[in-house]
Amino acid sequence: MVKWRKALIIVLDLSIAVYLVLAITAFNKPDDKATVCTEVKINIIKNGLDGFLTNDEVKNMLQQEHLYPVAMPMKLVNTRAIEENLERSPYIERVECYKTQNGHICINLDQRMPVMRIMADNGENYYLDSEGIILPDTRYTNNVVVASGNITKTYASKSLTPLGNIISNDKFWQSQVVQVNVLSDKTVELVPRVGNHIVYLGEPVKLKKKLERLRKFYKYGLNKAGWNKYSRINVEFDNQIICKKAEFEKMRD
Repeated sequence: MVKWRKALIIVLDLSIAVYLVLAITAFNKPDDKATVCTEVKINIIKNGLDGFLTNDEVKNMLQQEHLYPVAMPMKLVNTRAIEENLERSPYIERVECYKTQNGHICINLDQRMPVMRIMADNGENYYLDSEGIILPDTRYTNNVVVASGNITKTYASKSLTPLGNIISNDKFWQSQVVQVNVLSDKTVELVPRVGNHIVYLGEPVKLKKKLERLRKFYKYGLNKAGWNKYSRINVEFDNQIICKKAEFEKMRD
């Protein structure tokens, strides 16, 4: 009798456990047959910079391929197809798309962030992202520094991307550097917003040290001597800054 009772208790416990598992599973699984998509939530990660994409642009991409899921039965929404479609855009790095129980489709995406615009002497016009990826020119404008001159795509990706990252992530250099010029020997000049001088960086190496040295010279030198005192400032060499006086300063001397 005791064994029979124990067996009955075990069977009841198992039955309750199975019921709870099935109930929880049914509760957590969206009823695709009974629901349609009522809203698409698009979240574009900004990373502190201005990119090209907007929610409307992402919506248009999906509508063109008949993948925008609003009013579509949830069981017919192919989240993988949405991800693959958006990932074909050169401006998008990663995409995650998933369904929710209340009939929403959530799309989270990382966009490639432009850090420099290239307008080369050979006629090529494109953007560089923070990883050196080439982004085609677009009808959207972006407030990043422009680089011109003797620039190939390989040189841009390898040599100019670090400079673009430094400028775009520093408010001082964002506001101070107007243009980057690449000379025929692949050395680099900066055109500043304030001051009638050109900054010569030389080869685009040791950029952080060169720009930090220039920042200190601006702060402790030009602020006292005057921003128009020199026509050329050379920070190419370690531990020194070579300046060429402006013509009117020579005449005053």
